[in-house]
Amino acid sequence: MSREPLPEVHVPRQFPLFRGTGLLRDRRMRSTAAVFTTMSALAATSMIAGPSVAEPFDAAPCALERTSAHHSEGLDTWNASYPRPSRAMDAVMVYLSFPDAVPRTTTARLTADHFPATSRFFERASYGRFTLRPHPQRNWIRMPRPSTAYAIRRDWRPADRAAYLRDALAAADRTVDFSRYDVVYFVADPDAPGVDSDATKVVNLDSPLRADGTDIRRVVTVFEKSPPDRLVLAHETGHVFDLPDLYHRPTDGKGDWDTYVGDWDLMGSQFAMAPDLFGWHKWKLGWLDPRQVVCVPPSGVKAARLTLEPLSAGPGTPVPAGLAGAPGAFGERSAVPGFGLGSGAKLAVVRTGRESALVFEVRGPVGNDVQTCSQGLLVYRVRSRTESGGGPVEVIDAHPRSQACGEESVYPPLADAPVGLGESFTVPGEGVRVEVEGRTASGAWTVKITTSR
Repeated sequence: MSREPLPEVHVPRQFPLFRGTGLLRDRRMRSTAAVFTTMSALAATSMIAGPSVAEPFDAAPCALERTSAHHSEGLDTWNASYPRPSRAMDAVMVYLSFPDAVPRTTTARLTADHFPATSRFFERASYGRFTLRPHPQRNWIRMPRPSTAYAIRRDWRPADRAAYLRDALAAADRTVDFSRYDVVYFVADPDAPGVDSDATKVVNLDSPLRADGTDIRRVVTVFEKSPPDRLVLAHETGHVFDLPDLYHRPTDGKGDWDTYVGDWDLMGSQFAMAPDLFGWHKWKLGWLDPRQVVCVPPSGVKAARLTLEPLSAGPGTPVPAGLAGAPGAFGERSAVPGFGLGSGAKLAVVRTGRESALVFEVRGPVGNDVQTCSQGLLVYRVRSRTESGGGPVEVIDAHPRSQACGEESVYPPLADAPVGLGESFTVPGEGVRVEVEGRTASGAWTVKITTSR
């Protein structure tokens, strides 16, 4: 896959994410007093400033404003130039062969390389709110020129890439009705001599292609070998939904790519042990309700005690026995459905500036994260003005002097980043302290967040 961020047309903010709730009539940062005047009740949260009593919370003040940054992490509005995966979507897989090679792999085999794994990933990540329906073409469609004529490579020259897309669309349009599909995958014969497997990426088009009365603004060009990198298509599809690259590309091509987020999000690495999307991304995509996001005021109270569900746990999702509070060691793969998990609070946010926030979520071996070797409260920083590939999200390591998971992790120093049960951690430079106090019988975690900004 490519790790090269691509430029994309910026569309002015449209479609408030909280339309109909009346929460974002004023986008200015409001004072703590004003925030508490309009907050809605959240039963799973209490303030600690003397007696513990239920107090209202409201997610909207923590929704960072979307900026002009490529794939901005701001989520107060949705960028309407991207499809929002809040409904079922149809994806066409077009298989392209070339005059200089006879395909040695069937289209059915290539489809099985990516589906149903990609659809299952998104179904679990979205708690069943989003379904990606693949429509693979059965036959190879022949390109007019040899594969070597397109000079396919990761850092593809724009003229060569444009020629490839133009020829592919013209060849496929004879048999494919593009008006029926939300997502387009052009899958090249992986054994053709001019195909570079590292060139897989999303191509964003300043001027959309036009076919069957439909504007095609972006195409996923797939050049993977068979079998492909794990979850590579899910990663690239994430870009189709306006998610940024979260890895660090060394300027000299050497060094570690995974220093920003390690294993903790698919957009950092498709090889991650815990590839489920960050809760911030799920909020952005519309997979978390506002009531599932707790906005902790940065000042004015002593502490907030929260009950947070594991991020990856949804209705009917098997939860390892050790996570659910039942007998069993951590990591035990015998699992039971997490009773009551799926609709409670998943995310806590402390806004630290106009364009930055600290985010807290519980991660463990559940759902898409079943292969992770660690568990606890993950802390990360989000910046809405930082470009894709520049570190818009950075995981904060609660155990900076240790590492975990060995060779299974893409970046062992961050594999043990979460704050564990019974531990406390003060976020450097932010005046925010978190304590992980315990777990409920259903598998939720009780945490206390203290702010002193």
